[in-house]
Amino acid sequence: MAGNEQHDVIVARDVRKTYAENGVPVEAVRGVSFTITSGEFSALVGPSGSGKTTLLNIISGLDSLTSGEVLLDGRELSAMSGRELSDYRRDSVGFIFQAYNLIPVLTVEENVEYVMLLQGVAKDERRERVHTILTELGLEGFAHRLPPKLSGGQQQRVAVARAIVSEPALILADEPTANLDSKTGAELLDMMRELNQRRGMTFLFSTHDTMIMERARRLITLKDGMIDSDTGES
Repeated sequence: MAGNEQHDVIVARDVRKTYAENGVPVEAVRGVSFTITSGEFSALVGPSGSGKTTLLNIISGLDSLTSGEVLLDGRELSAMSGRELSDYRRDSVGFIFQAYNLIPVLTVEENVEYVMLLQGVAKDERRERVHTILTELGLEGFAHRLPPKLSGGQQQRVAVARAIVSEPALILADEPTANLDSKTGAELLDMMRELNQRRGMTFLFSTHDTMIMERARRLITLKDGMIDSDTGES
């Protein structure tokens, strides 16, 4: 749950990731260290190939690191079993992808409540939370529509609703505006920033979209797998 007291949500220490490409080792992330505290609205930025998506995937537990460590809410990712990791992702991390990743055969309401269903939240509470978040994101009246019947902007709003409805400790967003026109993207980002300010939710983006960079309160710039600059450093 998002709390009022500030604490470290992400601690990355000397994170390294090496891939083998045609038998040749490629260093995608090279010794990256930073800390994200609760309530931040931050972005990993840099050109394609800078390592930002790889780093986001490592932080989310979707990819493993080669060396170093990542702590989420004080728990070291590499020390978790597969089951613990999937439970942690379900309960503590919300994901927003550029391709929306909605389940096309489920209604908006069913997509948004899906994580809470896995968490065992009671039906009445699920429905109440879904109604509240859809109203908050300007999606009232869309609860029973299927994703293919929605515009791209509406689908991404549903994805945002699904990511935040269970109030996770951390929201990870990988290029969330990539498939949206600039007006829709700006509206969505302003909505997310408002949720960050009002609910104290912690957001970390991976992007090269200038609209996100303008709105983020901290930019961690990556170049060739290393931190080039960090506006959050004192």
